[in-house]
Amino acid sequence: MDKALRDAALIAVRDCLKVKAGELFLVVTDAKLKDIGESLMEAGRTLKANAALIEMLPLSRNGEEPPEMVTQAMIHSDVVIAPTSTSLTHTGARRKACANGARVATMPGITRDTMIRCLNADYYAIAERTRKVARLLSEAKSARVTSRAGTDIVLPLEGIEALASTGLIHDPGSFGNLPSGEAYMRPEEGASAGVFVVDGSMAGIGDLAGKTPITIKVEKGYATEISGGAEADLLRSKLEPLGKPAFNIAELGVGTNDAARIIGTILEDEKVMGTIHIAVGNNLSMGGTIDVPIHLDGIIKDPSLELDGRLIMKKGKLLID
Repeated sequence: MDKALRDAALIAVRDCLKVKAGELFLVVTDAKLKDIGESLMEAGRTLKANAALIEMLPLSRNGEEPPEMVTQAMIHSDVVIAPTSTSLTHTGARRKACANGARVATMPGITRDTMIRCLNADYYAIAERTRKVARLLSEAKSARVTSRAGTDIVLPLEGIEALASTGLIHDPGSFGNLPSGEAYMRPEEGASAGVFVVDGSMAGIGDLAGKTPITIKVEKGYATEISGGAEADLLRSKLEPLGKPAFNIAELGVGTNDAARIIGTILEDEKVMGTIHIAVGNNLSMGGTIDVPIHLDGIIKDPSLELDGRLIMKKGKLLID
């Protein structure tokens, strides 16, 4: 294991999760990311935690539940970190672990490059920026997102609290991605309307550079038409077997990590400062009611964001103090 990977793993475990000696520290991974999982376990042991690693078979999609024995191990841990091929963020397993007081970091699809580059970012600066954006989202009644590619969608937000994924997961029951850096929330269910054009990347599909963007029409809070090229067809094929709940407009998110870049892995892509993402599927983790085993984010490049008519981002540039 090379030094750069070891150093990044130590930052994740020591600084982002604040793992302490004697804590029950669980790494959940699969064969595709086992090297990263082992680096995190070794970091936990360096800090004298009771560290263990579970390797499971790769799951088929973001939001799919892990095996019950993995869920039980997560529930009975003090700290959980999950470098896995697909995301455990929007699962009952993660929610149950947090409800029992675990601090949980998910790292779906993380690459060695992402881990080394993005975990060396200034997370205290990212945290301050993220909290500012989350506060503005929480105070807003409505958001409008537009882009040169054709996005023009209105998402009602009144009375809904935004979440700040800062990368500092220090409190019992807290959770987030690593690397992190996004302010996000569920919009009002059944109320978003317009169109958004995914031209950055799409979870479960990858980087859309050089490919036909995915255009998604939204009516009464659900995606009603998905058009474009082969990538649009692939997205429909992932959603249709799960029925109407999979088409729910689940999330509005704003990237705040200045070290992140679009690489085709949604873990990093949705954190890129100057992008916005809109997700379909499960919104339970954000206080919603839509329980479906899928959650897919689409990245919008160079967007503008208005909150109650106030311009917060203009063509990919954040306009906050």
